Amino acid sequence: MKASRKELTRRRHARIRRRVSGTLERPRLAVFRSNQHIYAQIIDDTAHHTLVAASTVEAAAQAGGKSATQEGAAIVGQLLAERAREQGINQVIFDRGGKLYHGRVAALADAARKGGLSF
Repeated sequence: MKASRKELTRRRHARIRRRVSGTLERPRLAVFRSNQHIYAQIIDDTAHHTLVAASTVEAAAQAGGKSATQEGAAIVGQLLAERAREQGINQVIFDRGGKLYHGRVAALADAARKGGLSF
């Protein structure tokens, strides 16, 4: 029986999370993409604590109403990188959440890199 797209995404995410874990020195940048929004968090997995977060739901990222587009994802990436630099975070481990590195996920990652994060 063929696995559904949702099941394949879940498997990819589980496979990624087996290898990827964030520390205080190099936290994990986790991306969640829904149909209407994109969310990103920088997480310290050792303390189970979210250090920085940004999403298209916020008023700062909703300029122009581009929440479900690559432009909206790029705004979230820039916002996240800016907030991370304010907290002294420069290096992260990227966790794409089982989604393919394409489209909105790639746009968020590229904008975060331009904003000063390295991964």
